Amino acid sequence: MSDCIFCKIVAGEIPARKMYEDDEVLAFWDIAPQAPVHFLVIPKKHIAAPVDVLEEDDKVIGKLIRIGAGLAAENGVADGFRVIFNNGRKAGQEVFHIHLHILGGREKPWRM
Repeated sequence: MSDCIFCKIVAGEIPARKMYEDDEVLAFWDIAPQAPVHFLVIPKKHIAAPVDVLEEDDKVIGKLIRIGAGLAAENGVADGFRVIFNNGRKAGQEVFHIHLHILGGREKPWRM
């Protein structure tokens, strides 16, 4: 989508502090972190929200979780991190390109 900020990051039109990238997935640090470790994992394919995931997307959505868990371990929070998908404005979704938040580096209570 031409007006999607995450699609622009995928296309290289907007810079991001990338952590991981392959043909299907991109992970980068959140620009407004809510925890000491806070990054996003997104599919390169534009999917607006969790409710828009199709059966054909199952593999890449699973990959987001696997990559996110691996990056959490690489960044020292394998012993405790949150995995969050927001769906819709009422849930706090601000960018309508599905993205997985990984937050770690402190114990509860969490602010988000």
